[in-house]
Amino acid sequence: MSSPADTAAFPYEGPEPLREPLAAALARVVDPEISMNIVDVGLVYGVTVDAAMAHVRLTMTSAACPVIDLIMDEAEAELDKVVPPELQIRVELVWEPPWSPERMSAGARKFMGW
Repeated sequence: MSSPADTAAFPYEGPEPLREPLAAALARVVDPEISMNIVDVGLVYGVTVDAAMAHVRLTMTSAACPVIDLIMDEAEAELDKVVPPELQIRVELVWEPPWSPERMSAGARKFMGW
């Protein structure tokens, strides 16, 4: 699978020293339905960090996903380990653009046999 430092996995805007820790935190969150991390699955649409907040945009493979709350909670818990305490954390669920298998890392597509 991709390395947590694979900075091309999702758009990032913010302080460079936080890029890798945030990517690594998100890569520790696993979609239990397919046993792969949310970065490799392509569920992370972007991360923006400013002076007040770390904002992460996530999607799911389907609106019927039964583990949405679990993934959202785990993402927030992992981010809380690396985000400076003065910053708020916002994990936002988005549906546009819709997820597609093309968003998966090459390693994830190979793992799934695509």
